Amino acid sequence: MEPPALEFRQVGMSFGDKEVLSGVSFEVRRNQMMIVTGLSNSGKSVLLHLAMGLVKPCGGQILIEGIELGTLSESELLALRSSAMGIAFQENALFTGLSVFDNTAYRLVEHNWPESKIETAVREILRFVGLEQDAEKFPEELSIGMRHRLEMARALIGWPRIMLLDEPVSGLDPVNARQILDLVIRARDLHGISVLYVTKETHEIHYLANHFAAEESGAVEIRKGSRPGAPEIKILLLESGKVAFLGDPPAFEASTLLSVRRFVGDGYIAAF
Repeated sequence: MEPPALEFRQVGMSFGDKEVLSGVSFEVRRNQMMIVTGLSNSGKSVLLHLAMGLVKPCGGQILIEGIELGTLSESELLALRSSAMGIAFQENALFTGLSVFDNTAYRLVEHNWPESKIETAVREILRFVGLEQDAEKFPEELSIGMRHRLEMARALIGWPRIMLLDEPVSGLDPVNARQILDLVIRARDLHGISVLYVTKETHEIHYLANHFAAEESGAVEIRKGSRPGAPEIKILLLESGKVAFLGDPPAFEASTLLSVRRFVGDGYIAAF
């Protein structure tokens, strides 16, 4: 059987005397989306940094496509991260001195892609995120929404097998937020990318769980409903570093668990 794209096995993490994750276990299958949520300081960002291999757990195992991160050297880890993962942080990580084209191409240049392949890949991904007319601009010339789309382009360049997204629509207005969410949905559904998506916003969860991308005659539409034939979306709720809920969106919405009700309140609605 094909191993999961990403797997946590009883992962724990502490900083000094402060335990931030305890006994966290889950898996993300190929072409599946796992939405990680919870209140502030519940351990969401730490979980994402562990999945990236930026920090090592104090206990348990983390596997990417069946490969345990703890067994890899730094160079092997970097190679795996670069070949398999697309990463977008909520913090602005753009290179201000590079154009839109060069920001997008950066990871491919680092890995010595041929120039002709870089040109093709960058043009494709800029067209995907709607920035094909802005390739020569610099980040300061872009609107906030356009900069977020450029972050998505950097994460998606080369079509990675796994996407790791840390609150990618944080601080955006509803129109720009929906554009980014639609890009995530299109990448997930049309390119078969496994997604670990971190957010504390319930309306984002609702939108991602209840829309899918469909392509007909070359045109792409975002439609309401569940993805036909695709692995079900999962929601993982963290509370004080522990898994308080792990299940599908209907079970999440209907759950009577105190931890879920405390988090959801009246906010699990469509905001777009």
